[in-house]
This record gives sequence, C-alpha cells and structure tokens, in this order.
Amino acid sequence: MDNWHEVCEVSDLPPGTHRVISMKGISVLVINVEEQYFAVENQCPHDGAPLAGGEIEGDQIICPRHSARFCLRTGEVLAPPATEDIDSYPVRIVDGTLEIFMP
Repeated sequence: MDNWHEVCEVSDLPPGTHRVISMKGISVLVINVEEQYFAVENQCPHDGAPLAGGEIEGDQIICPRHSARFCLRTGEVLAPPATEDIDSYPVRIVDGTLEIFMP
C-alpha cells in the first residue's frame, strides 16, 4: 500500500505560505519555509490550539495561543508550556506535486 498522499502542486504553496489539510482524520499543517517543505500535526498538545498561523522562526513554529515552540523538522517540543512532541510527516516532491507520507 502506498502511504504517500498528494497535497497540492508546489506552485500552489509559495514560500511563506501554509495550508491545512485533513488526512486520515488528522489536521496537518503543511508549510513552505524558503522552499523547504514541512508537514506537522496542526494541534498543540498543551491545550489543543491549532498551530496554523503561528509565527515561524527558522525551522520552528510558535503556538499562537501560549507560545510553545516546536521543531518543524522533527515535531520535537522546544519550549513550554507544551511538554509533548507533535507528529511530523516526511515530505517529497514528485513531478511538481507535494506529497506527505502518512502510514
């Protein structure tokens, strides 16, 4: 079974933009940071707030509600008040289409 799922055309997600998709019942935040693409769970484990719209600093996202920080590459929590990591998903580009891997 192929666990790679199409998200959008790369041209539809220019640098500095994001998109929220639902995949297998999970809200996933897909972000283009200077033509590096990341896909992470779109929910802060601290209180369930969506991460979409949070400030991006390098490869980190800051929760807009209480400023918890997460690594976009790994999902690792980097600053409280969150204490749990978020899921991150591998991303690839195939023939101009952005895909994420979700088992």
